[in-house]
Amino acid sequence: MSTSANSTELKIAAIQMVSSASLQENLTTAKRLIQAAAQDGAQLAVLPEYFCIMGLKDTDKVRAKEKLGSGPIQEELAAIAKDSDIYLIAGTIPLEAKDPNKVLNTTLVFNPDGQRVGRYDKIHLFGFQTNTERYQESETIEAGDEPSIVKISMHGTEWTFGLSICYDLRFPELYRALGQVDCHIIPAAFTYTTGKDHWEILLRARAIENQCYVLASAQGGIHQNQRRTWGNTMLIDPWGDILATLPEGEGFISGVLSKDKLNEVRSKLPALAHRKL
Repeated sequence: MSTSANSTELKIAAIQMVSSASLQENLTTAKRLIQAAAQDGAQLAVLPEYFCIMGLKDTDKVRAKEKLGSGPIQEELAAIAKDSDIYLIAGTIPLEAKDPNKVLNTTLVFNPDGQRVGRYDKIHLFGFQTNTERYQESETIEAGDEPSIVKISMHGTEWTFGLSICYDLRFPELYRALGQVDCHIIPAAFTYTTGKDHWEILLRARAIENQCYVLASAQGGIHQNQRRTWGNTMLIDPWGDILATLPEGEGFISGVLSKDKLNEVRSKLPALAHRKL
């Protein structure tokens, strides 16, 4: 892992993919992009929601589900984190749920030793319907019920990350419940329809109101199943400025989290300290 010259800074990266129905193909792509981000100096990388499978049918992810702690997806993710010497926030993978016909849509976090150090099960399940589009995640996904953060220590400095997933972005009460963090991590697969109108403004709002960085890792293109995702993977600073973005296609963005910037924003406009509710 590269060593930052400044212990109050952390270089991070977000991977953007156009995942297919092939699990192995997606894992191979994820590995290549994570390795590229690590070679570029990233100390932490994030994968998008559904990075490992965007099935031809919604039930494809149910067939690909794994038990927590075992299975080819988790084994590969642990190996990638270790081989790349990087913290890996692994988008989402399908884990076993109580209902055998559903899965948990879960973010797992691995440290540079390949050990799992964090987990979050998506709480808010997407539902959307027009004359031409229909999405109903509750038909194949079981909702989680526990907000989650993960803390890492790098060169003597602790960093706190809030974990949320895609549709969670529309529920600001979740972010308040997570408390003060350095950066909110949001793997997503926003639809093109909703993304073009709401993606950027919601991400910038979460950064501004929580006075923290937001790193959102997206799916970005037309998939095998003909679903079109919005892309626009982004890093946003605590003032709401966009530091990096990737409109569509596969690749990655990177940037630096700065404790000094966090302190500057929170000291000149101490909104978090002014809260009454």
